[in-house]
Amino acid sequence: MKMCPMCVVVPGLILGLSAAALLGGAGEKPAPAAAPALAADAYTVDGVHSFATFRVKHMNVSYSYGRFDKIEGKFDIDPAKPEAGMIDMTVDATSVNTGNDKRDQHLKSQDFFSVKEFPTLAFKSKSFKKTGDALTCEGDLTMHGVTKTITIPVEFVGQGEGRGGVKLAGFESKFTIKRSDFGMNFMLQGIGDEITVMVSAEGGKK
Repeated sequence: MKMCPMCVVVPGLILGLSAAALLGGAGEKPAPAAAPALAADAYTVDGVHSFATFRVKHMNVSYSYGRFDKIEGKFDIDPAKPEAGMIDMTVDATSVNTGNDKRDQHLKSQDFFSVKEFPTLAFKSKSFKKTGDALTCEGDLTMHGVTKTITIPVEFVGQGEGRGGVKLAGFESKFTIKRSDFGMNFMLQGIGDEITVMVSAEGGKK
């Protein structure tokens, strides 16, 4: 009998939001916006000081938590010029870590992430928008071989200087997605469909 594990997302993560909104409608569809170019001077994600974590309900009575241990990518966020923002992050699905090896192995199986087929999760921004003090980012979240356009809240945490004069900056995003939207339908009655994801990223550039 298979044990009941938790399921997750993403990221990258790296990545995602309060809801996945696909563009559509009647009539001719507008051409999709091109993703911003990856700036040469973008902040490179520091995998040691960046985190992609998640929580999911178990049997509708408690929350189970987990994380991905390997996250990489680049970002460039300036609240003063939100239109120039960029996030391009990847999470290693094989690095899922819930504190239980058997559960982690199940999460890597075809019941969930199917990491042999889909070894990574990714988020690539399309555009940023600032409304008052709130900053949001629309982008493509890819997980389990499925790509959805979502909008996530972005908090620019701050910037400073590290060792050797390296310029540092960081952001955080917390959002919710449905794993069923990405074809992960195993045990929806016992394990929650909604996954809360939190990504906290720190990066540096010279």
